[in-house]
Amino acid sequence: MIKKVLVVAESIDVEDSSGTKGRVALIKNLHKAGFEVVVYHYTRDEIQLEGISCVNIKENRRSLLFFLSRLERYIRYWLKFNPNKYIENLLGFSFTLFNDRNSIFSELEKIKDFDPDLVLTLSKGGSFRPHHALLKIPEWHSKWMAYIHDPYPFAYYPRPYDWVEPGHQKKREFMMEVGKKAKYMAYPSKLLAEWMESYYRPSKGKAVIIPHQIEEDVEDQKEKIPDFFDSEKFNILHAGSLLWGRSPLGLINGFLRFLKDNPDAKENARLILISGKNYHTKELNKLSKKHTELFVSGMAIPFEKTLVLQSKASVNIILEAKGPISPFLPGKFPHCIKAGKPILLLGPILSESRRLLGEDFLFHAEIDDVHKIAKLIGLLYQNWKINSETEMNWSELRNYLSSSNLATTLKTKL
Repeated sequence: MIKKVLVVAESIDVEDSSGTKGRVALIKNLHKAGFEVVVYHYTRDEIQLEGISCVNIKENRRSLLFFLSRLERYIRYWLKFNPNKYIENLLGFSFTLFNDRNSIFSELEKIKDFDPDLVLTLSKGGSFRPHHALLKIPEWHSKWMAYIHDPYPFAYYPRPYDWVEPGHQKKREFMMEVGKKAKYMAYPSKLLAEWMESYYRPSKGKAVIIPHQIEEDVEDQKEKIPDFFDSEKFNILHAGSLLWGRSPLGLINGFLRFLKDNPDAKENARLILISGKNYHTKELNKLSKKHTELFVSGMAIPFEKTLVLQSKASVNIILEAKGPISPFLPGKFPHCIKAGKPILLLGPILSESRRLLGEDFLFHAEIDDVHKIAKLIGLLYQNWKINSETEMNWSELRNYLSSSNLATTLKTKL
């Protein structure tokens, strides 16, 4: 019976990435589900989560690896030469990652007064630092759950994100070791589990699906609504990173065609894109100056404020990359479900989001299908005119993403 959970997390700062937002929601829901949770995290800032014991792991700044990592940084800065690709081709990973791994490992070795039933490693991006550290602690392998949030290494991403990075083979060997040594392999989506198991045979039979969680207790209605957001309008909102593969141009052109087909909507409809500076910024700035119905924030906004906007939007957008498959569960998915508003899903037919929303989900299009996007926005607009306070019944998905289902999963699968 699982009662005590040790979480080793790379970060618990919800403002640093969408991935961290998801990891923190998972930690909070573990606590809410009744497990005794202790968190060791490698966030640079001192952060505490209410009701949860959190220990901030400090970087070892006196090691040879730390010195080498700073030397590499100075060479890159002053000589305009990046030696890291040669280092990674030789060793698989950077000096910084090795030093971070050792820093985490050293702190975990000091734990004497907490005997966990489950050790859960959570990371972000492509680093998997906590997983590296756990490989060095064999006495925990029989209770280790390695959470794999994305494909790894990058060569195993679906198009268009696949590329062979420096040290690819050693990175693959690392993940192979994780698959061999970990007792359980947790994934946020069923499609991702199947995707990764197709590359790593040792992982087969170990999969536990733990989707990104809804934080039921977040007080997201107390934040002030930004001035650019008029709650009386038909607001189509996309909040989140716009990576180069997630082009919003199909959405924008579909929106503009919708306005052309529905001239009366010009007074009411707004397309709002909330994102920091990104690959598309230059083009987006041009378009927003030309079309007053399009608002581009140009910067990220605090997480709590984003949740408010999603709850007040008329339609929330989930935008995925153009490709044959999207095995990822987007970090914003539970936020959109919690908001209870209509969703417009733009992405491949074969995706985890569409799998969860259902094959008969009406409001789905490929990201570059301008004609269909315009048509779907038109349908959503007509529905909004009939009832601007439309609330979607996402009850099954809310349960799937809840702390109660998380508890059931851990109690039945482990």
